[in-house]
Amino acid sequence: MSGQRNAAVQAKIPVSVKAGYHVNSNAPNDEYLIPLKLTWKSTGALEGGQITYPKPSQEKYEFSEKPLSVYTGNFDLVANFKVAASAPAGPGIAVGQLRYQACNDRACFPPKSIEVTVPYQVQ
Repeated sequence: MSGQRNAAVQAKIPVSVKAGYHVNSNAPNDEYLIPLKLTWKSTGALEGGQITYPKPSQEKYEFSEKPLSVYTGNFDLVANFKVAASAPAGPGIAVGQLRYQACNDRACFPPKSIEVTVPYQVQ
């Protein structure tokens, strides 16, 4: 991703959930479920980083009496940034952490976090 100072820029972050599994959406139907959440540790010369999550599916599983708000398959998260007015020209990397809870049709597994990096170029 590249942009000029003060420009709004977006980064698509591809996510792939293994077949037979799902992750809770960013807004699960029950408070005890762990949402999919991307947070930024460092954004370098970028400001903001608000995440746009896709529309979740409402799926029914054996272990739940009501449908769950989930993501399956391949989808994109979109990070919305603004290039800082004082950003130096050149490359940089925004570093974030994606927290999720994977489940299959019978049970959920302990939550995990993975690092997400978004390289950028200030022009």
